[in-house]
Amino acid sequence: MKLLVTGGAGFIGSNFVRWLFSEGTKLYGAHRVVVLDSLTYAGNLANLAGLDKEYDFRFVKGDITDEAAVAEVIASETFDAVVNFAAETHVDRSIVSPLEFVRTNVEGTQVLVNAARKANIKRYLQISTDEVYGSLGPTGRFMETTPLDPSSAYSASKTGADLLVLAAHRTHGYHVNVTRCSNNYGPYQFPEKLIPLFVTNALEDKPLPLYGDGKNIRSWLHVDDHSRAIGLVLEQGRPGEVYNVGGAPESEKENIEVTMAVLKLLGKPETLIKPVEDRHGHDRRYAVDYSKIEREFGWKPQVCFEEGLKQTVDWYVNNKSWWQNIKSGEYLKFYDLYYGERLKK
Repeated sequence: MKLLVTGGAGFIGSNFVRWLFSEGTKLYGAHRVVVLDSLTYAGNLANLAGLDKEYDFRFVKGDITDEAAVAEVIASETFDAVVNFAAETHVDRSIVSPLEFVRTNVEGTQVLVNAARKANIKRYLQISTDEVYGSLGPTGRFMETTPLDPSSAYSASKTGADLLVLAAHRTHGYHVNVTRCSNNYGPYQFPEKLIPLFVTNALEDKPLPLYGDGKNIRSWLHVDDHSRAIGLVLEQGRPGEVYNVGGAPESEKENIEVTMAVLKLLGKPETLIKPVEDRHGHDRRYAVDYSKIEREFGWKPQVCFEEGLKQTVDWYVNNKSWWQNIKSGEYLKFYDLYYGERLKK
């Protein structure tokens, strides 16, 4: 299968590409993969290092909002499918710069769908998020039929992108699918999200800025489990369908629980925890019902959160040069902008 993977130099995208060339090949046969990525702050060629020497792989630098660039890469080969990971994803950044999220997540998605459909690429898969559903109360789980109720510019822009993709199916009969995942964790995650931020800060004995009372609940999904689900939907997804991909019920953790687990694994003191003013519109709880993808394809998460967290922490411990190169320059500017005043209080 020949795949165009957009946003493939980011966290989930690069892990999916690596999975394709390892476990994915065992399941589905050989792949040809072209990654299109604009290499904004969270895109990192180091995430794809060595793939071009070992596998049938090519990298192209380009922005999904650039119609000419997208058309050029799509015309360069005969692709069987497009998998779109390209997105602005950090809620905190969407509060500061919402228009960037609209441009990439909404306009960029429509550019991709238009180009893929025009080129008669058989399948288009949109990688989305459970945040499009909004916030849950203390019980229940998001289902594919849950009304969309986004709380931030990030989740609203992803909601818009999902609807544009699904509209291509309804209007043109184009074979599209949307997957909506819970919080991912694993190697190569940009250190602005909770787990890599807290691991790397703790390794440097810096404060861990924990929002509010720390009792916001997330369902944690290892990125390898997510990759397996994406592979199944790509191969077997029914046209126009949405599939939720979530962590196991026991992976639902309060942020303070995850923080304490990170500190314990690193042997660091709890005094590093620094409660800070909560962010605006902070959803209280996410939990995903993945029974549809389990029923149709037999998928369910396999990585136990405790073991997956240990593996993830170990990866950051053993790959300091990767994240130390990132946590400088532009990263520090945003960190100071967003956390500076909070940490002073």
